[in-house]
Amino acid sequence: MVAGRGGGSVRPFDDWLAETTGDEEFDPLLCFLAASPRGLAGAALCWRSAFVKDLVVHESWRRGGVADALLRQVFATFATRDATAVELNVQSTNPGAVRLYERVGFRVVDRLLPR
Repeated sequence: MVAGRGGGSVRPFDDWLAETTGDEEFDPLLCFLAASPRGLAGAALCWRSAFVKDLVVHESWRRGGVADALLRQVFATFATRDATAVELNVQSTNPGAVRLYERVGFRVVDRLLPR
């Protein structure tokens, strides 16, 4: 695994793809992309249980509203599926992500101790 600048990690693509698409929570209709003429700006991948599994924004597009727009699309989609809440996990050591999630309406419901 390679650590990302956002604090996450990235497995080899083929491993990630097989694991993700093979999961019973996977639904291709819950994969949201933000594209630009220059390529992919960001993506949000959600599980059927109204859980944001992955949210990524290309470094050149950060702080430009891409993550906010993706999350608002996620919320709108789950609202049509009668979800009462959307959940995610975030590392507390990633203050930019924490601020983003709080700004769009998330609140802390549990804190996990580092392993």
